[in-house]
Amino acid sequence: MAQLPPLFNMPKSQLQCYGETIYSTALDLLSSLNTGKTPLDRLISVVALSISTTRPIVFGVAPYNPILGETHHVSKGNFNVLLEQVSHHPPVSALHATNEKENIEMLWCQIPAPKFTGTAVEGKMHGKRQVKVHNHGETYEMNFPHLLFRFVPVPGVDWVGNVSIRCLETGLVAELSYTGQSFFGFRGNRRQIKGKIFDSLSMNILYKIDGHWDSTVTVKDTTTAEVRVIYDAKKVISGLQVPFVKDPESVWPTESALVWSELSQAILSKDWEKAMEAKRTVEERERELLRERESKGETWAPKHFIVSQNKEGWDCSPIQKWVPDAPIVTM
Repeated sequence: MAQLPPLFNMPKSQLQCYGETIYSTALDLLSSLNTGKTPLDRLISVVALSISTTRPIVFGVAPYNPILGETHHVSKGNFNVLLEQVSHHPPVSALHATNEKENIEMLWCQIPAPKFTGTAVEGKMHGKRQVKVHNHGETYEMNFPHLLFRFVPVPGVDWVGNVSIRCLETGLVAELSYTGQSFFGFRGNRRQIKGKIFDSLSMNILYKIDGHWDSTVTVKDTTTAEVRVIYDAKKVISGLQVPFVKDPESVWPTESALVWSELSQAILSKDWEKAMEAKRTVEERERELLRERESKGETWAPKHFIVSQNKEGWDCSPIQKWVPDAPIVTM
């Protein structure tokens, strides 16, 4: 991915942005997965959790491209989140998030692949996400929507595309469709989600899904016509707390905030000359490490994940069963 001048960067890494979509929530959506009485209840909770990772994007600025081996490690109560940049070309990010008390874990392995179309850039996200609810012996697999950066006639950015969420054990499936604004910029159905929940064995549609990911999303029971809200963005992503360092001595040198600290400070201070210098320093250090590995005939390997490739793509398996407590915490 191309490197942007610091003027067009937000002061954080893409790795941190991925993590924030998981731990920056006002409601504990992950723990609620265990409280669902039926497989259908739990699938609906996973749908809400998936929607909660869809966050507003600021057009015109972008996070830093993570360096190889960069990490982001944050705890929120019993929920510990760890990300690692396991490949630079292509840029592959791995996530492992666990709540040992609730016996739940999340796994991500994702690769952004921008596609230029002349009037827009579609940021397709390849890979998969998994949510494992061990108390119920259920694994949910899902993909993710794409980002569409439109330059003409009206500049803007939207989440678009189709998302499928499937429980491997029960055969229950949710299909979601994300809609952006029209070509000419009319709001219309912008940020809309429509979809359905069905039993893949009988193909019976059980619920219709409708709403907007930046406000509320509802499900309608196809038998009783009952409608209820399953996701309320205002409740989930309002009043979020900024993570803070609880134990500075335990922060890894690969932590995103440390890797990019000088650049972020320069951007916040609007010292663009210093920002350019800080960015060059990080990039040159990476090039020097690469030259050093090549001269020694060494192959770089991730510290926290075992990475492999097959015909279906990349697979990132965590080395540890549970993510340890982090020195950076959020409320």
